[in-house]
Amino acid sequence: MTDQRTSTGRNAVLGLALSVAAPFAGAAESATQQIARAGTQASFAGPAENFIGKVRVDPLFAADAEVQASSAYVSFEPGAHSAWHTHPAGQRLVVTSGVGLTQEWGKPAQRIHPGDVVVCPAGVKHWHGAAPHSAMTHLAVTGVAEGKTVTWMEQVSDAQYSEAAAIFDVAVAGALSARQQAIPLIAAAAATSNLPQLNAALNRGLDAGLSISEAKEILVQMYAYTGFPKSLNALGELMAVMEARKGQGIADAPGQPPSGEIPVGAALRAVGTANQTRISGAPVTGPVMEFAPVINQFLQSHLFGDIFERDNLDWQGRELATVGALAAMPGVEAQLRSHMAASQRVGLSREQLEHVVQLLAHSGDPAASARAAKALEQVSTPSP
Repeated sequence: MTDQRTSTGRNAVLGLALSVAAPFAGAAESATQQIARAGTQASFAGPAENFIGKVRVDPLFAADAEVQASSAYVSFEPGAHSAWHTHPAGQRLVVTSGVGLTQEWGKPAQRIHPGDVVVCPAGVKHWHGAAPHSAMTHLAVTGVAEGKTVTWMEQVSDAQYSEAAAIFDVAVAGALSARQQAIPLIAAAAATSNLPQLNAALNRGLDAGLSISEAKEILVQMYAYTGFPKSLNALGELMAVMEARKGQGIADAPGQPPSGEIPVGAALRAVGTANQTRISGAPVTGPVMEFAPVINQFLQSHLFGDIFERDNLDWQGRELATVGALAAMPGVEAQLRSHMAASQRVGLSREQLEHVVQLLAHSGDPAASARAAKALEQVSTPSP
């Protein structure tokens, strides 16, 4: 038998959200606008009787005589979710970040992504929360009926959540191998500092045969595109993944270190310039390089010399990583277009790059997917 608990007081805010009237007290009488400044209303943790995992509630406004609805932001850490519940006057959710799940009683779970709007009618039993690999935040607007916003029920069982989360394990068919598929997802997660998603992508890659050496090399290369702090944090996450997998008895392939000796000095720059020209399709020149010649020297000596001469990750893998990282970062569309073309010069097909677009969307980053799709549309297939 379902244990129904009608929330009162603070739990009414969780329903979401009833008890934050103070900033708007007297609004109807004064007939003037009032503003509750961001950060002035205290957030609080979702209580364990109504949620599993770490959940933060940020109240926005309460219901009043004019608007019979309350609102709050609710942020779920990866794997966190609500208990089963109903709303006597319905609810609307707008996903603002991350990837989540929602499920109506007796029906399959559904993925939710930023911009999605979930319409929950009155009395419909459901739950919602974050995906296993990603945090999720939604804006909730909840109707009020006879002073009530929510009726809490039993917790979602581990088996129920695992069954719902299995939709994220569905493969995205395409031209990339399973090993290659993980590379842009690893890079995109590193570029956005999404460590839970990076953890999942690293595990996926290692399960698909990516070696430890290759995984390290992807994250080392990321510093040239995303900066040292993100690269270092991502390497720390790889260390945590390796330790966890070792504890589970998983023996991952160590891979090979770079073979051969990397040249230095003028010889290094010469090799790097040759690599840069081949990947770019022509010598790299232009106003920026003329304005700051040292930047091209760094690109030639370090990125295309020191890094691209390391053969423990092939050039196709390096370009998959670069495309994934650049797609995840708004504002670098010109560089993303360049690397879509470069990817084809090192042997990746348009079908494989279209697969990257699909993978980014499936991972819960529609904006990155859209940027990648647009960049690919804007470049032609390079001549042999």
